[in-house]
Amino acid sequence: MIDLRSDTVTRPTDAMRRAIAAAEVGDDVYHDDPTVLELERHVAELLGKDDAMYVPTGTMSNQVALRTHTQPGDVVLAAEQAHIHIHEMGAPYALSGVTLQFLPTVRGTFTAESVRAAIPEIPTSMPAALFQPVSLVCTENTHNVAGGAVWTRPQLDAVAEMAHDLGLATHMDGARLWNAAVASGVAEHELAAGFDTVSVCFSKGLGAPLGSALVGRQDLIDRARRFKQMFGGGFRQAGMMAAGALFAVRHHRDRLAEDHANAARLAAGLAEIPGIAVDPSTVATNMVYFDVTRLPASPFAERCAAEGLLLLPTGPHQIRAVTNLHVSAADIDRALAIVERAQAA
Repeated sequence: MIDLRSDTVTRPTDAMRRAIAAAEVGDDVYHDDPTVLELERHVAELLGKDDAMYVPTGTMSNQVALRTHTQPGDVVLAAEQAHIHIHEMGAPYALSGVTLQFLPTVRGTFTAESVRAAIPEIPTSMPAALFQPVSLVCTENTHNVAGGAVWTRPQLDAVAEMAHDLGLATHMDGARLWNAAVASGVAEHELAAGFDTVSVCFSKGLGAPLGSALVGRQDLIDRARRFKQMFGGGFRQAGMMAAGALFAVRHHRDRLAEDHANAARLAAGLAEIPGIAVDPSTVATNMVYFDVTRLPASPFAERCAAEGLLLLPTGPHQIRAVTNLHVSAADIDRALAIVERAQAA
């Protein structure tokens, strides 16, 4: 079975399993698991930040960041169709009591000017207390729903500088920041430089079993640890899973270029199949979104699954395919043949 539903479907490699089995462990709730501490130090250094905090999921990492930066009733600025909104089950509203305000985007990115325009101008005749305070700006790099789109360093710097000039905090949902760094040729710490906190994921493209990290200034991570516990993120012997994440960060980042090449190969092949609508020029990382025009997405995906190809319907006619650790160039060629047969049937 060729599984292109997501880059979260991977299984630990044999070498990763050996690292997990050999991990030293402690009690992460008491902050004394040696492997968790090693992972946190390593990831903080990679991203050029003071400290990092290991948590079970990317959603928890993002939501802890929102709670750390805001007070209930605040406004958070984010991209249209941001992961923190459409895939995190209303958590900003339920857990932090904030309102999300969406900025106009081009392929998941927005401008410094749009940040400025979102700040209300308070007339001198009215008290400031009558206006909801805007306290945080969130970016997403890469942007999932925009097809794995990558922010450039100048775009990120401009947004972060504007936010800070306006007195706002900055957070980056960098679940696939590793992909962004490989695709752009710009190191993770440079992409993260302007952001007070950044969330990175180990269980997506890197292939670890679970876990994300929130990185940032020491005072922010110290505050975030309170909310990790509040939201139920206290591990015990978390070192085994942290060992998988540490192995992934050290050994699987560079190979993401293979996933990107396979995604480009897939998009180019899909563009040649009648009844498939795709723009290969928009494929920047490991995600390919395409439309099927001859039948609905779900029946199409079922036909592909019957022949050994798993795809993810994301709309009435839209399909997502994500290349990953277990997918080779030969698998892409086989997948294209399956798609062609399913579309023609």
